[in-house]
Amino acid sequence: MDEPRHEPGGEHRPTVRQATPRYPDWPRRYASRLFYTDAAVIAVTLGGYSIVALDRLSEPVVWTGPTVPYWAFLTLVAFVWLIGLDVIDTRDRHIVGNGITEYRRIVNATLAVFAMLVAIAFFLRMDVARSLFALALPVGLVLLLLSRWIWRQWLRARQRAGHYVYRAVMVGEPAKLRHIIREIRRTPDSGYVIVGAITTKPDIADLSGVPVVGGLSDATAAVESLGADTVIVSSADELDPAAMRRLGWAMADREIDWIVAPALTDVAGPRIHATPVAGLPLIHVEYPTLEGYKRFAKRTLDIVGSSLLIVLLSPVMIATVIAIRVDGPGPLLYRQVRIGRRGREFGMIKFRSMVADADDQLASLLDVQGTTDQPLFKVTDDPRITKVGRVIRKYSIDELPQLFNVFLGEMSLVGPRPQRPAEVALYDADAHRRLLVKPGMSGLWQVSGRSKLSWEDALRLDLYYVENWSFTQDIQILFRTIRAVIAPGETAH
Repeated sequence: MDEPRHEPGGEHRPTVRQATPRYPDWPRRYASRLFYTDAAVIAVTLGGYSIVALDRLSEPVVWTGPTVPYWAFLTLVAFVWLIGLDVIDTRDRHIVGNGITEYRRIVNATLAVFAMLVAIAFFLRMDVARSLFALALPVGLVLLLLSRWIWRQWLRARQRAGHYVYRAVMVGEPAKLRHIIREIRRTPDSGYVIVGAITTKPDIADLSGVPVVGGLSDATAAVESLGADTVIVSSADELDPAAMRRLGWAMADREIDWIVAPALTDVAGPRIHATPVAGLPLIHVEYPTLEGYKRFAKRTLDIVGSSLLIVLLSPVMIATVIAIRVDGPGPLLYRQVRIGRRGREFGMIKFRSMVADADDQLASLLDVQGTTDQPLFKVTDDPRITKVGRVIRKYSIDELPQLFNVFLGEMSLVGPRPQRPAEVALYDADAHRRLLVKPGMSGLWQVSGRSKLSWEDALRLDLYYVENWSFTQDIQILFRTIRAVIAPGETAH
């Protein structure tokens, strides 16, 4: 005999049979592809290493135990490496395809595997070639990260076409659901398509373009009718703990993903830790820190990266100097006072891309445009830009002299864009948090829309960077910067 089941906000209702499972299958298939790719990358890495660094694979590994040929040892390394990627959940369906947690776990798993191999070799007195750790480790790690990045681009393309997505239904109060809908839509590559909303006010026709399909008492039936595979729940006074528990049971019976959306936004996953206390899933949020070894690592990246880029890009900078001189009179470099970390002023340098008296014309152009009260002084279709300036600005060549600002410690390769004193004077309390870190040559808003973003969106992205800084995120932004420079699109000017 079937057991009765509660509906949120309703009476006992008998369940005739369990509903057909709707759990999306694509995360499992996607993870299996990652497994085969990881195995291929590891095989290629260790196979290539054996060809380059070893004379003969049949040579034994020197140690006190029985004879073990190098091919068998490398096979064991490959097996342990692949197991390590699985143990640290680098293919967990909750992290693959989004954020930097996937990349961070790959780095942690690879370092852990090789650290374990070093320890084993030391205690067993195995004479393992040092080139295995100096060559195979970094090459394999880079190839693993590259392969995951390529798969992510494939996934993004499929999601833009409407495939490989979660069909989500929102449950909660209208005001909170509007906020969640807005935040998800700001990230079109999130993998979630919102197909309906269930609210405490079912008489509303839609929420930000999402149709309202019923009230809390109709939740289960509405989810089934929409063919959804995910339910995203926000808080609501009418949705008490008992009603939420019953709704969760109903979704579990149908194998529908159950997601609870807290009121927190713009907080990266690594800062969030769920701790069960007295049966309550309390969420602990760590405060962002950029001190100690983290600050040292970021500064090291800035010094090494800026030095290499200055050397590699010196021919481009020399050609730019010649082009600016041929284009017309005026200085080659443009120096402007900007505000850096903790409000300190510094002179930011760029290649001159405008006419010599450009600053004198700025106020009148902004006044005509009607944006003198916004802390993002951008002139649309700026008439002050020279012919050479349009080219070097489109491909961000005018920014290259800032590599010297980075080398001197006034700026960083990645960070919020430095602004003029007049712009900083318009900051509110929230915007001042941009000044907690060094300004950068590139940042989240530069690779997320560049000149087309509003001040509010640019500020939101900068604050997200400040609140959630990580070394891995810096590397990710640098790679996205390279792509944005090579293919600038319509948002660069």
